[in-house]
Amino acid sequence: ITIDEDLVLYLFGTPGQRRFDFMWEILSEGMLGFVVVVDSTRPETFREAREILDTFYNYAPTPYVVAANKQDLEDAWEPEDLRIALRIPRDIKVIPCVATDKESVKQVLLELLYSILETMEKGEGEPV
Repeated sequence: ITIDEDLVLYLFGTPGQRRFDFMWEILSEGMLGFVVVVDSTRPETFREAREILDTFYNYAPTPYVVAANKQDLEDAWEPEDLRIALRIPRDIKVIPCVATDKESVKQVLLELLYSILETMEKGEGEPV
């Protein structure tokens, strides 16, 4: 995704299931940030989502955001309730999301970009 002539985002997706964890460390090399997408209608998956978040953060302690997906459905957990359930720190953004909506996904990516740029401005994480 080209933001401007000096800034291009490269996005890589990885399946969240444990059977694919052999590739997570490889994909995290050089990573400037990540998004954890959580199905906010399925609380039985929250523990695994937290474990995946911890795994990626341990591989690369970079900025991240949590996308509370399926916010268009009636039984979706509110982002703040999801924050509590997943023990997400207050300084981490938990963003309402509908993965099939382009603007919603764009907002998640922009929030990640803002978090990365803010960290770089503070000198906490320079690109490798």
